[in-house]
Amino acid sequence: MAYFDSASSAPLHPVAHQALQAALDEGWADPARLYREGRRARLLLDAAREAAAEAVGCRPDELVFTPSGTYAVHAGVAGARAARRRVGGHVVVSAVEHSSVLHAAHARAADGADADVTEVPADRTGAVSPETYAAALRTDTALACLQSANHEVGTVQPVAAVAEACRAAGVPLLVDAAQSLAWGPVDGAWSLLTASAHKWGGPAGVGLLAVRKGVRFAPQGPVDERESGRVPGFENLPAIVAAAASLRAVRAGAEAEAARLRTLVDRIRARVPELVPDVEVVGDPVLRLPHLVTFSCLYVDGETLLHALDEADFSVSSGSSCTSGTLTPSHVLRAMGVLSEGNVRVSLPSGTAEAEVDRFLSVLPGLVAGVRERLGAPVGPAARTGAAADAPSLVVDALGKLCPIPVIELAKVIGDVPVGGTVTVLSDDEAARLDIPAWCEMRGHEYGGRQGTAYLVRRLV
Repeated sequence: MAYFDSASSAPLHPVAHQALQAALDEGWADPARLYREGRRARLLLDAAREAAAEAVGCRPDELVFTPSGTYAVHAGVAGARAARRRVGGHVVVSAVEHSSVLHAAHARAADGADADVTEVPADRTGAVSPETYAAALRTDTALACLQSANHEVGTVQPVAAVAEACRAAGVPLLVDAAQSLAWGPVDGAWSLLTASAHKWGGPAGVGLLAVRKGVRFAPQGPVDERESGRVPGFENLPAIVAAAASLRAVRAGAEAEAARLRTLVDRIRARVPELVPDVEVVGDPVLRLPHLVTFSCLYVDGETLLHALDEADFSVSSGSSCTSGTLTPSHVLRAMGVLSEGNVRVSLPSGTAEAEVDRFLSVLPGLVAGVRERLGAPVGPAARTGAAADAPSLVVDALGKLCPIPVIELAKVIGDVPVGGTVTVLSDDEAARLDIPAWCEMRGHEYGGRQGTAYLVRRLV
């Protein structure tokens, strides 16, 4: 089985496994106690904090361990915003942040006031503009948030430039570094940083929250003496030790492994569009994480494709609406305005063999073709058919049908109108908002906009 979903959770690193086993034997006591076992546990906790702080690029007393990366994000956003409530409650985020950041930013303040949030748009690569981000900062902005790299498409964000803009405006910047910390520290004068151990091969259930000295922070909820008063409750010391040990081990070989995986990902980025017709590779081709690539396939049901890949012994993930419980495309793909149907995210874990990537490339074309055939997708350019050919306009009723059916029905009839003619697609599928404009761009037709459930397409070629 080839596991290609390390962006969701990386396999447990061998060093993490060894450190966890050792810490279970040595680190079970309360590190707050003064007797021998407690002192031993405290030494382990302090050593883990120093190792994690070195990797993050902060002082040990600026870093605390949390029960998860999501907890770190929620605690960081709430604590930083509450500490600056006299300035105001405005929060700036990018539209492509992880859902944990967006949920925390949009949560009501402690006094029950509605959240005041500005979402900075991203371009088609998933990157934000530092100038646009800076323009969103206001005199009442309490906090700004920006991921170091996107979790779905791998695009690296201009954190250093945004951090400088935030510094000039006197606004603290929280960076979600969950996807990038394994590859190196985050550049720039950030104020707060969060991360999650299971993203780099540590055990699940350990997060990091770093708050720079001088940054105002007011922990929310009951506090105790643990973790500088920012994370109440008994520390999961064995997991913390394993997380810190694995982070140090991963970072020691990060440069060489990043170069090796980038070569494999470059091969996927180049070969998939050659092997599979009608594919859009998304994300920045250069400024990206070394191990991650995402592409979308026209006329493909994402859930069916993922099941087919699973049966072929490949574990991948997707941002397609047809693989989610909400039946809406990923908010990241929606913010980028790219094709969402048949979306596949491949994120290679450390140690991925070249032969596994070659096997993936060899089986993918047949699997995609099989899914398209079962859905009745058109093959090649649309041809004029039947008595309806040359009609100046047509209407396709795809109401109640989910992706990729509305686009398939559009592709089947576009050849039945003359150049300059129009096709109106009726669709109440959320994915159609992305997929019909994306299809027009890929096929060279004009997207005429949407009114309610009606999408207008004008044939140009």
